[in-house]
Amino acid sequence: MPCIKSVLNDATKILANCSDSPQLDAEVLLCLTLKKDRTYLRTWPDKELEAEQEAAFWEYLNKRQQGTPVAYLTGTREFWSRDFLVTPDVLIPRADTELLIELCLTIIPANAPSSIIDLGTGSGIIAITLAAECPHTEVTATDYSLTALHIAQLNAKQHNINNIQFVQSDWFNEITPTHYHLIVSNPPYIAPDDQHLIQGDLRFEPLSALRSDEQGLRDIKILAETAPRYILPQGYLLVEHGYNQQQAVQTLFKENGFSHIQTFTDLSGQPRVTRGQWL
Repeated sequence: MPCIKSVLNDATKILANCSDSPQLDAEVLLCLTLKKDRTYLRTWPDKELEAEQEAAFWEYLNKRQQGTPVAYLTGTREFWSRDFLVTPDVLIPRADTELLIELCLTIIPANAPSSIIDLGTGSGIIAITLAAECPHTEVTATDYSLTALHIAQLNAKQHNINNIQFVQSDWFNEITPTHYHLIVSNPPYIAPDDQHLIQGDLRFEPLSALRSDEQGLRDIKILAETAPRYILPQGYLLVEHGYNQQQAVQTLFKENGFSHIQTFTDLSGQPRVTRGQWL
């Protein structure tokens, strides 16, 4: 029977043509198969796999080779040092979105009560992370998809988050006239004709959470136009967007009365989040 080391070597070679991180993918999938952590793989490189384990591993590997994202195979993805349940009904959490968290944490008062709404919450990573990091806040998380909201609720329960409520809503449509200190969103912002939609992991993620009309700006435009009716004086709107949308998003913020508008770059140095204050 093949050992851990040889299986990983073979799998890494196979995944080299379809993954940016073939060795990591192979290790994660083998850990999933064996129900062990990566330290185990390094500690017991010569341990042989049982026939059932080998078959299960190659089944995972074939799916990955066909393009299925690792997060959808494992059912989890780490974000802000927490593990979140993910399924093909929600976007896969990405490190770039942690920029939204960093910026929000610089705005939320350290101890004073404050209210936050996360629009289009998906798996709940933004709302749950902010609720966990700032237990004195009241967080509302919305999504149009009931399935996505269910996943977000499971993630909140997993992390024992109680200062959060979930509302099914198409943006602000079902939100009662409440004023928030902070409005945050990672909305769809990819243009319908963008070739990235048919490449890599995006092929498997929900289009409704990725694609937006008007060159990817339709949903951001809705947020910028509607947020002023739901935001407190001195409050902030923060929106994640595409690397080439900085100027357009800033213009939308300005046209709708926001001030102190700034755009911040992600880990790759690309414009990724725009923030505006309502005065």
